[in-house]
Amino acid sequence: MQLGNFSVSLNVKNIQASKQFYKTLGFSVFGGDISQNWLIMKNGNATIGLFQEMFDQNILTFNPGWNSNAEALDSFMDIREIQKQLKNKDVELDLEADEKSSGPANIILKDPDGNPILIDQHI
Repeated sequence: MQLGNFSVSLNVKNIQASKQFYKTLGFSVFGGDISQNWLIMKNGNATIGLFQEMFDQNILTFNPGWNSNAEALDSFMDIREIQKQLKNKDVELDLEADEKSSGPANIILKDPDGNPILIDQHI
């Protein structure tokens, strides 16, 4: 099962302080809108999202259809197929994609420790 590009979405208290901290570690702003309290930062292939007042906790994020530069892939496993495979393995989903839809969609599940996993397809 190919889940797509991986990043960590961090619930931050102060996006300006977090931006500066991660810049010190060698990350640079790749996307987002700081006026809306969210940024995507990269350091090589490492990607983090900084989100102030948007989530209750940190989230593991996968993006089917994207490479590490948020560029569309020629072929990828659609999120509805990923969802079908997870359900066939009796994985409980907190949010499901509409199986009759196409294009952008997302699903949410939790690992055994309660860490949320967002599979978020943008294309």
